[in-house]
Amino acid sequence: MAQPLLSIESLRIESRDKRVRGDAPARPLVDDVSLSLARGEVLGLIGESGAGKSTVGLSAMGYSRPGCRITAGRVTFDGRDLATLSPTELRGLRGARIAYVAQSAAASLNPAMRLGHQVAEALVLHRGMGWKQAYRHAPHLFEELDLPSPGTFGERFPHQVSGGQLQRAMIAMAIACQPELLILDEPTTALDVTTQIEVLASVRAMLRKLGSAAIYITHDLPVIVQLADRLVVLRNGRLVEQGTTPALLEHPAEDYTRRLVATQSEASPRATAVAAGALRAVLSIRSINAGYRTLPHALRGVSLEINAGETLAIVGASGSGKSTLARVICGLLPQRSGAVELSGESLAPALRAREREQLRRVQMVYQMPDTALNPSHRVGRILARAVSFYFGGDARIVAARVAELLRMVGLPEAFATRKPGELSGGEKQRVCIARALAAKPELMICDEVTSALDPLVADEILSLLEGLQKRGDMTFLFITHDIGVVRRVATNVAVMKSGSVVANGRLAEIFSPPLLPHVELLLTSVPQMRQGWLEEILARREAGGGGR
Repeated sequence: MAQPLLSIESLRIESRDKRVRGDAPARPLVDDVSLSLARGEVLGLIGESGAGKSTVGLSAMGYSRPGCRITAGRVTFDGRDLATLSPTELRGLRGARIAYVAQSAAASLNPAMRLGHQVAEALVLHRGMGWKQAYRHAPHLFEELDLPSPGTFGERFPHQVSGGQLQRAMIAMAIACQPELLILDEPTTALDVTTQIEVLASVRAMLRKLGSAAIYITHDLPVIVQLADRLVVLRNGRLVEQGTTPALLEHPAEDYTRRLVATQSEASPRATAVAAGALRAVLSIRSINAGYRTLPHALRGVSLEINAGETLAIVGASGSGKSTLARVICGLLPQRSGAVELSGESLAPALRAREREQLRRVQMVYQMPDTALNPSHRVGRILARAVSFYFGGDARIVAARVAELLRMVGLPEAFATRKPGELSGGEKQRVCIARALAAKPELMICDEVTSALDPLVADEILSLLEGLQKRGDMTFLFITHDIGVVRRVATNVAVMKSGSVVANGRLAEIFSPPLLPHVELLLTSVPQMRQGWLEEILARREAGGGGR
């Protein structure tokens, strides 16, 4: 048999809390994990948040996070034990022969550098290109990943593009040097379903063209099924089972794997329980026009209304204006014209002009927890600050509320002493949800709140939010690209395109035939958990069919 490109043998990675002294044992993040990867093979690494997926992926580069270290086992790339390489040799390997695409591009890219410069830098450092030549090559990569205006896209800074566009820019930087091994850590988490198809197709075509191998880390089984030759299931840092993709989907041996597969089934539409006579508008948005210096018409005449106890889901392609609308509602981006009303009370366009009670009543959970939490503060302090700001109280009352909030989002009370960097992506998102709940809001805006969570944890979070809504008359605005989440939580749906609302109504009306073309595109873009689906949908669209 040919030598594998990557071999991980009996890997153990431990983390020691800096506050722990003496002979207290270190905490294992990964324990006795073994896997191998052939040249050109795609391996799907799946499991719940905190299972150790990203930790294993980083170990394939001979890297471990600060405070963590490999204490047992071996990682071999192309026959070389990475532990024996010097720092200079590792730097020459990373980015050139092994590339990494992080889960959160916003937290990984340099906010002070233009995107074109960051892509060109990899070519200069690892391929010996001059800066002019590297700059000329970058637009070709942007075009490959279907980014808008590829010739000038590189002139933008990270904050000037949407989350989905930013993630694709990071993929462009990773593939610039044509690596032999690509580590993809939730690369389509931030993408809408229509963009996701294009990115998946681009990644697959690139892997085949270069003959590169890949480790694809994800909790989204329908997505990974389209790419992976084999699947490895992790839980609590240990390997649960592994096998070929068809075998693991059709005949999972372990109960945990069976539950993961079961949660990917399409959600049933939510039953509407709000009586017609009890309708009361909590949020009214009237003819909103807003934008940025580089994108002046991000929102064009947007009007929406959400009634008490209902959930409005806003869907649309990346860059359609969904998150921009949320920023306008919260006062983070003052509108140029139009009005935002909360229970009939007009809200000032700018956040600083709003009263504290108005701020309390509208809370937002952001898409990227990495950039939403202060990395230098412990979780307890983050939550306590929100409680104290809105309600005051002595230290004991605040501490009791912090413990209650952690329980509400399914985190141990001991997490109050941890910093965000010690948590997984899903755990950080739950802290963000707890912080929003601390204000006891009337309206909660959820911007892709489950995109970083594995299916089982996401289901728990959605159940939690549904329970809160039933008990407390809470109203939700969900911004999401996950049609399964829409079907699960929404009473109403608004579809956005190019800054405008193109469809708005009850869930059953918008998602029932005859469908508007843009709605049909969204629905037919939802990945199905069977191999070959991606090829079928691409072939139909190339032929002009567009449908199922």
